[in-house]
Amino acid sequence: MRADGAAPRRALFLDRDGVINVDHGYVHRPEDTQFVDGIFDVCRAAAGKGCLLVVVTNQAGIGRGYYSREAFLDYMAWMHSQFRIEGAPLAATYYCPHHPTEGMGDYRVVCTCRKPQPGMLLAAERRFGIDMAGSVLIGDTVNDMLAGAAAGVGQRWLLEGHDQRKSQQELPPGAVRLRVLADLATDRL
Repeated sequence: MRADGAAPRRALFLDRDGVINVDHGYVHRPEDTQFVDGIFDVCRAAAGKGCLLVVVTNQAGIGRGYYSREAFLDYMAWMHSQFRIEGAPLAATYYCPHHPTEGMGDYRVVCTCRKPQPGMLLAAERRFGIDMAGSVLIGDTVNDMLAGAAAGVGQRWLLEGHDQRKSQQELPPGAVRLRVLADLATDRL
């Protein structure tokens, strides 16, 4: 049960770069954004089944000084508006600005939020009263899969896209490979 007495809700957790938008490297401006084919269809299907849509993203570009926290927040406000327009509103975005070796100043830290740690997922669970075992995570790295497993997310999908290196990576138990988002059977959400 949630703190308000309601039954727990399921969530679709989404990594950002490589899952929501094509990862061109430290994307932080609308004009540099190319949405991954099928992302809005998958999100509309999940929302239609009562899932919260929650972004969980490592953003070491902040900690490395490539862009500011404010620029990131402005960009995510724009991204949230695009999802609303597409009929799949995002409930929240959780992000980690840290990097353990490349971060500058206070951003150079080993933290509990940077994936593969589960901190962002667990923060969403606490805030929204999420049924983690009934939830789904779509990521594009093994670290995403490890974070999902550590947080108890029931279904974990690794989106390989056209990156042949990802098909060679060993997945943690319970994770499933997707070549493209269209391969995700929405009845599994």
